[in-house]
Amino acid sequence: MEENGIRINKFLSEAGVCSRREADRQVELGNITIDGKVAETGARVLPGQTVLFQGKKVSKEEEMILIAFHKPVGIVCTAEKREKNNVIDYINYPKRIYPVGRLDKDSEGLLLLTNNGDIVNKMMRSGNMHEKEYIVTVNRPVSESFIHGLANGVPLAELNTMTRKCHVKQIGKKQFKIILTQGLNRQIRRMCEYFGYRVEKLVRTRIMNIELGDLPVGTYRDVTPEEYRQLLSLIKDSSNETVIPKKYSKSERMKEKSKK
Repeated sequence: MEENGIRINKFLSEAGVCSRREADRQVELGNITIDGKVAETGARVLPGQTVLFQGKKVSKEEEMILIAFHKPVGIVCTAEKREKNNVIDYINYPKRIYPVGRLDKDSEGLLLLTNNGDIVNKMMRSGNMHEKEYIVTVNRPVSESFIHGLANGVPLAELNTMTRKCHVKQIGKKQFKIILTQGLNRQIRRMCEYFGYRVEKLVRTRIMNIELGDLPVGTYRDVTPEEYRQLLSLIKDSSNETVIPKKYSKSERMKEKSKK
């Protein structure tokens, strides 16, 4: 720890308690103390000081944990223990970890979990353009115009934004592969609905350089040292700044709608 200490949100993030943003929220709620005093936003933790989170001592984890999990349908990607069917209770990992981003309850596939908040921040920032790959099965035969439309960006009125251009490839009569660099809420399902398709199955097969492979549903594995080195290389220049998606005006949405 630096001689003049580190900010409380960074301390909690590196200790695997939560992300920096969530740490700031917990500080505002008065759930964090430093040497018995309620911490304030921006407070710094000095060497030797005792930090408590909801009355429990927080110690910085020396071992970095990063696991790849094949999430089943029905499991919720949250660290909130009060949430039914949450991923933390399902995995029951012996140390404190939390998910890197989300995967819809109705979807399955690769989910990463870690105790390192900095990795979470850099991987999840939309502006960092990190790839995530999915295999999608829809309710009717895929057309060339559908694939082309998905690839060129789709206006999502309910989110008031336009999806980024992406790589899409048909791999079956009702199936396609799609690679995204953003993670809007239920993005693929919304994109398909725009063209009159319904997603019947959605599996995430890759996050950046880490692949799902043949990992059985409901099981997890440690990310290999080589995968971790490659991941660090990919995120080394990534920003921690939040990127706000471009807003899409009503007239622009109507113009795109007319092209369908």
